[in-house]
Amino acid sequence: MLAQLEKKDAQLSQQLRVAEKPGKRRNLSILFGHSGDSWSLLVMLAAAALLVPSWRENAFIMIAGIVLTAVVVLAIKFSVRRQRPEGEWGQLYRRADPHSFPSGHAARAAMLAVLGLALGPPWLGWLLLVWAPLVGLARVATGLHYVSDILAGWALGIVMGLVTLQLIPWVLFPVFT
Repeated sequence: MLAQLEKKDAQLSQQLRVAEKPGKRRNLSILFGHSGDSWSLLVMLAAAALLVPSWRENAFIMIAGIVLTAVVVLAIKFSVRRQRPEGEWGQLYRRADPHSFPSGHAARAAMLAVLGLALGPPWLGWLLLVWAPLVGLARVATGLHYVSDILAGWALGIVMGLVTLQLIPWVLFPVFT
């Protein structure tokens, strides 16, 4: 039964893939896929913390969520060791992290959506709620993940967002008091 699920997962992932097909869908997939990169998100949040003093605390909470999520994702990836789908696109990702389960990009995006909804402003929460699925789908479209990697990433990201919110009083508030 597990083999059948894996086969269907690979087939669906292949159907959604546009990595080798030049055009608008591929370009959008690359754009949304990269928008979930941890380094770019960390730079944007650090800039927000420096440039918008009223948003400093929220930026630090989101940075802490990214770091915490990364630790959990990497622990799972190196335990499971599922190889990424075969492909030529995304060699940087393939070399830096050959494991696909769960998707760190999907987990990070879902975690940020949870934090955005909880911390506000409301428009940011809704924007992140729309953005998170697009990041995950883009990772399948670019051939870097299977659909199941994304589903697991989203589930993990929701949990990590809720965990981050629970940890705020103990970890982050002492920094701001």
